[in-house]
Amino acid sequence: MTVIPRGGGRAPLRRSRQVRAGLVQLLLALAGLALGMLVPRITGGPDAPARQVADVLVALGFGVLGTTVVIFSLLFLVVQWAHTSFTPRLTLFRQSPIVWWTFAFSIGLAVFCVTAALAIGDSSDVSVAVPVVTAILLLAMLTLLRALLLRALSSIQLAPVLRSITERGSTALDTLYPADTSPAASEVSVDNGPPAATVTWRKPAAVLQQIDVRQLREAAREADAVIVLHKAPGGTLRPGAKIADVYGAAIADTTVLGSLATGLEPTFEQDPMLAFRLLADIALRALSSSINDPATAAQALDCMADLLGGPAARRAGEAGPLRVAGPDGAVRVVIRRPSWEEFVRTGIDDVIVAALNSPLVLTRLRTLLADLEPGAHPHGRDLLNRRRAWVEREMAGRFPVLWREAPPTPHPQAGGIG
Repeated sequence: MTVIPRGGGRAPLRRSRQVRAGLVQLLLALAGLALGMLVPRITGGPDAPARQVADVLVALGFGVLGTTVVIFSLLFLVVQWAHTSFTPRLTLFRQSPIVWWTFAFSIGLAVFCVTAALAIGDSSDVSVAVPVVTAILLLAMLTLLRALLLRALSSIQLAPVLRSITERGSTALDTLYPADTSPAASEVSVDNGPPAATVTWRKPAAVLQQIDVRQLREAAREADAVIVLHKAPGGTLRPGAKIADVYGAAIADTTVLGSLATGLEPTFEQDPMLAFRLLADIALRALSSSINDPATAAQALDCMADLLGGPAARRAGEAGPLRVAGPDGAVRVVIRRPSWEEFVRTGIDDVIVAALNSPLVLTRLRTLLADLEPGAHPHGRDLLNRRRAWVEREMAGRFPVLWREAPPTPHPQAGGIG
């Protein structure tokens, strides 16, 4: 059981990607407007012919808008590629900040160019600062566009995609399963009496994306209550479903619901299950009869092994719910977390079924399950042993020659490494 003391709410609620993208576009458009009005007023230093500078600014301003076509063309290309080659749930490129920063900067640059050209008006000369600033902004635009193209290229290649999923999954695991820093964690309990209030979901079905731990903790501290959330990030909130129970003192539903960020699809920030789902989807698609690429499935299983064998995932084996304490040390928020067994079932079970005709993937699954056994908790070892026995039965029955030639792997009963 993990208790996070004051300051332990590691993943605060964030604005959704769409709201942040719109805000950035508005701010950069306003910045371009202000800069376009101020730069032509600079005096002193060398001058340049105003008419020629204005013509270049107008042409550049409308030409830069063409980059928006490039950006959305890349979006359509990469999203469609990821949908058909990896999984329709993969949204790494669409949600990448570089996409919307480049789009917002192109809008800001276009606004600057047109505004500066209008501000020059009928002047005969203008400071050379205008073309210099324009050139600097254009170079910045080209730098962003280059970064965007490189990101798009890496988003349609298998190895970078698997690495990105693994890294984001590891970060989510570290966030949701931090190292236990409270020596009194095992002594903390939550009142098992009837709840003072129950919070239900009254909106259309949505996915719980993030929880503002700090906001919940402060609300519970002020009311001297304990909030027990029954939904983990990544879970679906359906109309009428129970979201939370409040013990000790009632807290308004709007306070609890206001600390939850929801959307149409899960995100990586607080949902480690998403990484396992994506890796399993990639392996399943690779093992489908239309693609038949077992090497890709084996590569996805390598990433699965990294996640399942990491220290945060091992802590999930016996971690239980996440308990967040206030400044007085009293537990204020209890959040349900997925168990290690859920990670194994999500990441491996469907792959075993799909790999029954692939000796390469069955062999990799057998090795993965054997490698995970030593560090797993007792219940986890039983789960791994059952799946390992399943894989070995299928290998022995379907590929007897390969099974006889396969090197032995250790069993817990045998002890040591065989």
